[in-house]
Amino acid sequence: ELFEKKNYELRIAGGAVRDLLSGVTPQDIDFATTATPAEMKEMFTAAGVRLINNKGEKHGTITARLHEQNFEITTLRIDVVTDGRHAEVEFTTDWHKDAERRDLTVNSMFLGLDGTLYDFFNGYEDLKNKKIRFVGKATERIQEDYLRILRYFRFYGRIAEKPGDHEPTTLHAIKENAKGLAGISGERIWVELKKILLGNHVNHLVQLMYELDIAQYIGLPLDGSLEEFARVTKNIQNLSPKPMTVLTSLFKGKDDVTNLDLRLKISKEEKNLGLFLVKHRQELTKAPGPEPLRPYQDFLMDSREANTNSKIFELLKYQGEEQLLKEMQEWTVPSFPVSGHDLRKMGVSSGKEIGIALQQLRDEWKKSGYHMDKEELLSCLKKL
Repeated sequence: ELFEKKNYELRIAGGAVRDLLSGVTPQDIDFATTATPAEMKEMFTAAGVRLINNKGEKHGTITARLHEQNFEITTLRIDVVTDGRHAEVEFTTDWHKDAERRDLTVNSMFLGLDGTLYDFFNGYEDLKNKKIRFVGKATERIQEDYLRILRYFRFYGRIAEKPGDHEPTTLHAIKENAKGLAGISGERIWVELKKILLGNHVNHLVQLMYELDIAQYIGLPLDGSLEEFARVTKNIQNLSPKPMTVLTSLFKGKDDVTNLDLRLKISKEEKNLGLFLVKHRQELTKAPGPEPLRPYQDFLMDSREANTNSKIFELLKYQGEEQLLKEMQEWTVPSFPVSGHDLRKMGVSSGKEIGIALQQLRDEWKKSGYHMDKEELLSCLKKL
C-alpha cells in the first residue's frame, strides 16, 4: 500500500520467485523496487515503519521491520564496475537491466504482487525443464563475481534432474575462469560448498570440480580420493550427514583437513570432525558376532572428550551403517555403579589402592558389556 500510494513499483525478486514457482515456501522474501533508498527511507519514516540499520544501503538495500518480520527491499540497479568480487552500482528504473545483472536465469525473475510474472530470460521455462543456465553470456556473468561458479553447481544440485546435463559452453567458461576463485574469501566459498555437499548429484559435481580445475582453488586436495568419495556419497544418501562428513571422504590424511581449514576457515567443530573421521574411519568398525556396536560403545565410554557421540554418529553415517546408527542413537551411556565410597566401606583405605581397584572394576564392567551391577562388581573385587 505504501509503495502504491507513492506510485513506486514493488515486486518480489530472485530466489523467492523461483521457490514459489517450484511450489516451495520461500525462506525469506526479497523485494525489488523503482524507489531509491532515500525515497524509501522518507516514505517509511513518515509512515512510522521501523528501519533496521544494516550495511546494505550503498548497494541500494533498505530493511524494513513490519509485523515482527524483516523485509529487504532493493532499488533496481546496474553494475557499473565489477572486479570479480564486488560491484559498484547505479540505480535504475529499468527492470530488464536489473534482471540482466543477476546470475542464473532461474534467479532472474520478478513477481508482481498481482501475480504477474516478469521473466526476461526464460527462467520459468528453464525451471520447468530443470535447466541451469547463466543469464546472457556465462563468461561475463562469472567474471563479475567468480563465486557464481559455485552457485552454478549449488543450483544444479538443487534443480537439475540428472547429472551431466550441462551446456558445453558453460563448462568451458567455468574452466577458463576457475582461477578467479583464488581471489574469493574462504568464508564465502565454504557457505556455497556446504550447500553443494548436501544437495543432489554431489558425486557428479565434485568430480566435475576436479575435471574443470576448480578443486585446487577452493582448498580441496589435488589428488582427492574420488573413488572413496563416490562410495561414501552413496552410503550417506538418506542419513543427513554433516557437510564435513561427506567432504572428508576426499581426504587421504590429516594434512588435507589442515589445508582445507587454512583456505576456508572452517569452524573448530568442523575441523575436529574431519580429523576424527580421517583417524578412525578404518579401524573403528563394527565387531563380528552378536555385539556389532561394542567397539563404538567402548570408544565412547573411554573417551574424555566432549561430543564424542555426535562424532561417532557421523562415522557410522560415513560407513553407511544405517541400522547401527539407529541403535547407537537409542543407546544411553550407562553410569558406572561403584564409587570410592563403596570401596572404603569394604575396608580399602588408601587413595592409591582405591584408584587401582576402581580401574580394575571398570575393566570387568566393560568386559561384561556394562551389564554388571554394583553387587556383582563388589563380589568380583573380593576375588581380585
